[in-house]
Amino acid sequence: MRRHALLFDLDGTLIDSIGLLLECMQYAFDGRERAPTAAEWVAGIGTPLRTQLAEWCRDAHDVEAMVGHYRDYQDLHLERLTTPFPDVLDTIRWARDLGYPTAIVTSKGKGMTKRSLDHVGLGDAFDAVVTFEETTRHKPLPDPVFLALERLGARADSALFVGDSPHDMHAGRAAGVKTAAALWGPFSRDELAAAQPTYWLSGFGELPQVLEQLG
Repeated sequence: MRRHALLFDLDGTLIDSIGLLLECMQYAFDGRERAPTAAEWVAGIGTPLRTQLAEWCRDAHDVEAMVGHYRDYQDLHLERLTTPFPDVLDTIRWARDLGYPTAIVTSKGKGMTKRSLDHVGLGDAFDAVVTFEETTRHKPLPDPVFLALERLGARADSALFVGDSPHDMHAGRAAGVKTAAALWGPFSRDELAAAQPTYWLSGFGELPQVLEQLG
């Protein structure tokens, strides 16, 4: 029997890196007249970094300079401030052992995605990895989800996308896949509910129960 394809967001879903992303933002914006609050920055997590920065920068050159500052801090502190969420490693291993096709769908860049996955012990856990560089349109649009499905050879009606942000839920719905909202990320249940997830997860270890419902 063909198993459902399992698609996962990375930051805030598989790995606890929100503290890192906030510290990177605070470092990059230190001393600038205009800077986002923590809540404003969190609201954009799940979209590409340049998209987040553009709202607070003067022009494209300013954006690129800020990307450099942000990544300088990220490069130094990624391992210190990145850990897997509870039950992630065991549950992913369980899914792989049962033959579920798996993919990452993230707005993170390729290098930092690989480094993050390697650091938490998930470097070889996915059949496909879709990062920022590989589509011209990004979450909340469905293009990254479509690409992950294509690489897995999976149909939208036989796939589940697990994410912690409304951007993930919108991308999944637009692609025609079922979605599961992770309640351990930085977004509230009310924020996620507006994006109409198919399922709710209070902890990553509940994933097998959702898959049992899918049949």
